[in-house]
Amino acid sequence: MKTYRAAVIGCSRMGGFIDNEVVGSPKTALPYSHAAGYMACAQTDLIACSDVRPDVMAEFGKLYKIPASRQYTDYRELIDKERPEILSIATQPEQRAEITIYAAEHGVKAIYAEKAMSASLGEAYEMVEALERNGVFFNLGTNRRWSVAYDQMKALVDSGELGALKNVIIYNNGTLFNTGSHYIDLAMRLNSDQPAVWAQGNLRANDDIFHGDILTDDPVGEGTIYFANGVTGYLLVTPRSGDIEAICENGTLTAYNDGLEWHLRRRQPIQPSGRTALMTAPYTEPPIASSTLALVEDLVHALDTGEPTRGGPRVSLASTELIFALIESHRQGGARITLPVQERAIRLQRNRGPNKPKYSV
Repeated sequence: MKTYRAAVIGCSRMGGFIDNEVVGSPKTALPYSHAAGYMACAQTDLIACSDVRPDVMAEFGKLYKIPASRQYTDYRELIDKERPEILSIATQPEQRAEITIYAAEHGVKAIYAEKAMSASLGEAYEMVEALERNGVFFNLGTNRRWSVAYDQMKALVDSGELGALKNVIIYNNGTLFNTGSHYIDLAMRLNSDQPAVWAQGNLRANDDIFHGDILTDDPVGEGTIYFANGVTGYLLVTPRSGDIEAICENGTLTAYNDGLEWHLRRRQPIQPSGRTALMTAPYTEPPIASSTLALVEDLVHALDTGEPTRGGPRVSLASTELIFALIESHRQGGARITLPVQERAIRLQRNRGPNKPKYSV
């Protein structure tokens, strides 16, 4: 069983310390951060890290036993000297494309990148080209794609027991790059990654966040997505917190509070005349397991076998394109945007400093 050398670029929250924020959560299984995922995986050895902040890197090094000699403020130096086979890119979206392309062109074989994929759609297309040209395996940190809870939800939908899938509804879609990236990807996953035909969107933000093609903040966004197989996805901004509902011809399955509670309804006769209604039915709640570890193991499996990952560049591009479709729809007054999106110059560029991670529980 081969062990792969792994490194993390971006040593802050998702890179190494978010576990301190979610420990004890009833719906989140550790490990959660990238680094903790590599430490837990039997086939990965975390050997180096990079961040532009030496103080953050030093704390990361203490926690994950990375010596100062393998801490780099220049990510290129890390890649060129350490030659990792798996690389995590846990930076903000604004830096993601540059690092991904450099890594793909300088020997990295598998990449685990935080979401959203990139700060612009044009950059996402450039990333896909570099990844595919160099044969690099890729997974995006939309962790619900590797959740056993949503695997079980998808298995029931796919079984046909509830009839054909008709709608996927996301409640509380949130900011598009941070939160929406998770839920757009989950809607795609539940619909077996069918291609989107069109999208319409609305941003809960003033238009002054646009400076030409520069988007100065991550906006809260909502909208509608129509898929090629006739399924419609609805991304709603509501006080409901992370509820996900799959509506089929003869039943519905709802995950409340991002999988903390579940509710299954099946169509049943309720009158002698044959009239039916959706009635509550038993549902076995899924186990809780680490989606981060599953994502890392998916990359390892791809390296071991040559088989594609569950995510991959094209799936990641598809979810990213929907973010920009919703943004472009808003810019065009709510117009229906046909996929693929032709406008690819809009770029997220925030004037903000990095977040300081929580170093202890």
